[in-house]
Parts: sequence; structure tokens; C-alpha cells
Amino acid sequence: MKTNCKKWKYLLITTAVATAFGTAPIVSSAATVSKTTLSKMNSNNTAAGAAVVLDVNISESDFNIQQLVRESSLALKRKTEEKKTELEEQQDTLVMANVNQYVNIRESADQDAEKVGVLYKDCGGELIEQKDGWTKLKSGDVTGWVKDDYLYFGEEAKELAESVGILTAYSNTQTLRVRKSADINAPVLGLLSEGEALEAISEDGDWVSVSYEGTTGFVSADYVKVEFELDTAESIEVIKAREAAEQKKAEEKAKKNAERNVQREAAIATGDELRILAALIQCEAGGEPYEGQVAVGAVVMNRVRCGAYPNNITDVIYASGQFTPASGGRMQSLILNGNIKASCIQAAQEAINGVTNVGDALHFRRANGKDGIIIGNQVFW
Repeated sequence: MKTNCKKWKYLLITTAVATAFGTAPIVSSAATVSKTTLSKMNSNNTAAGAAVVLDVNISESDFNIQQLVRESSLALKRKTEEKKTELEEQQDTLVMANVNQYVNIRESADQDAEKVGVLYKDCGGELIEQKDGWTKLKSGDVTGWVKDDYLYFGEEAKELAESVGILTAYSNTQTLRVRKSADINAPVLGLLSEGEALEAISEDGDWVSVSYEGTTGFVSADYVKVEFELDTAESIEVIKAREAAEQKKAEEKAKKNAERNVQREAAIATGDELRILAALIQCEAGGEPYEGQVAVGAVVMNRVRCGAYPNNITDVIYASGQFTPASGGRMQSLILNGNIKASCIQAAQEAINGVTNVGDALHFRRANGKDGIIIGNQVFW
């Protein structure tokens, strides 16, 4: 529309200028004509001839402008009708999954045909063909057949699509400014490079509101392409690849857990050592989950088994500069008064019996970004 306005403005200005500057040449031309046909025209007719020529030129300009207006209006009308037809066709061919979870897409219209993909709940596609209670559709990269019983059509499909679909705004310029409000002078929230996308909230004239880093931003409608998008089907190949990746990830996690959760040889400990270890666990991890309490006990027992530390619980715990609670009065008070939590005593016993959920870790502290095994609020390494 802006381009058309500029075109008309330029055309009208050009016409006005041409008319203004064209007056002198027209009179001169009329004078020439009157000299050539002096025998046929008197001097009064010369002025009349100039007016006639001028009127003819003005009439031709008006005609050209009117013709361009008509052509532009017809072109705009055709474009609007084509867009309307395109939207109607899209709505007529839209199908949506009518399932609680998913429905299989098959290679042919047969319940026993090979599966080529899966159409999930709230996913959509394009209707291609229908026969014998089956619909051939295209959804994403998958084309195949689904029973009509598991699909929505027409208005039902349209209503569902509108409720679950997402508007996406794609930047089509090298640097797109996301502004705080719909104003060219508003502060800039951030920048998007060409091809980057944001979820669009709504379209409003010259601006599109978008979701940007948890807040609402605005981008110029002239520099984005807004598309309505639906989730689509997954092919069997994609599903198998994803499942294989998930299986590999699960195996790696299990391997790490196996390395963490190891059953060591049980240690021989006296009742006093059990209470000392339990008291330390309560001071260091009394407010942590039980898994964290076991982990603190495991660190102590790993040190007992390690040649770099003393080979008994008491000496490991009371070694200079190792465990802060051992040098204060609270741990000793717990031991003397017997106010040790049952969970801490149980955790101490498990650690003495050889249970470790932190592998060979020899250290722990409050988690603050250090790499290691995080349990509760502590990290073990």
C-alpha cells in the first residue's frame, strides 16, 4: 500500500509539472499551426487551437490516471480474492488428530499396512485424498493414511487448530530491533538476526507483539514474516533415531549411577565409632535428604580405605583441619547426650557396611558451582 501511495504521488506530481511546463510549448505549437494554415484560420482561431490542444492533453492525462486506478483496483481485488481462496482451500483441507495420545499413519488404507509415522494429539496435516473411511494426509515429512475415525475435519479441525496452533514471527532483515512498545522511538529489548524466530502474540497494524525472554516485545510488521504453525507427525525413522538416542543416554546414566553406587567391603567399627560417624553426619548433613547423609558417611569411609588417610573412623574424623564440626563442641555434645537422629545413625551404618552413592569421592562441601556429584545442597568429588 505504501508503494502504491508513493507511485500515485509521483504520478500526480509529474502530471502537474508536465502540465505547467507544457503550456508554453503548446501555445508555440498552436502558433506554428496557425501560421501554416493562415489561409484557413484567422488570428482568433489560433487561441482556440491552443485551448483545444491543452484540453486534449489534460484529458489524456486524466484518462491515463483513471486507467491506472482501475488497473490497480482490479489487481488489488484479484490479490484479495486469491488470498481468500487460498485460506479457504487451506481450511477445507485441514485435518487434526482426534486422539488422546496418538494414531498410526500407514502406508496404505489398510489396518495391517506398514506404519510410516505417528500423528500425535493436537497435531495437524493436509488432506490429500479420501476413500473407504480412510484419509490420505501429509503432516510434516510424513505422507500416509489414517482412519477417518481418528481425525477432525472442517470447522472442528479449524477450531482445534486455532486453540493449539502457534504464531511465529521470522525476521527477514539482517538486524531486527525488538522494542519495549509499539513505537519506533521505544527502548530496544534486543536484536534478532535474519531467519531468527520468536513466538508472535498478535498482529496489530504496523507492529507485531512477540514473546521475548519472558516479556512482551514489539517488532515492525514490515520486517517479519508471521506464520501460523501446527505440530506435525513424526516418521518411523525419526522415532527410531530418537529412541536410540534416549536409550544411549539412559545407558550412560545407568553406568554413571553404577560407578557411584558401589558396594564396598564392610568395615569393622565399634559402637563408639558408629556414634562418632553418625554425629558428624548430623552436623554436616542433618538437614539434607537421606541420600546426602549416606554420601557424607561414604566420604569418611572412602578415606578410611584410602592409604592417604588414617585407617580408622575416629582418626579420619578428628584429623586436624578436615571436618569443622569435629573441632567444635556441638558434635561432642551430640555424642554425649545421645541426641543423634535415627536417619543419621542408619546412614552411618550403611556407610560402614560398604554402601557408597558417591563412588570414590573423598571431599564434599556446599554446592556452589563446583563440578561433582550434586546431592541436595552439597557437591561430592
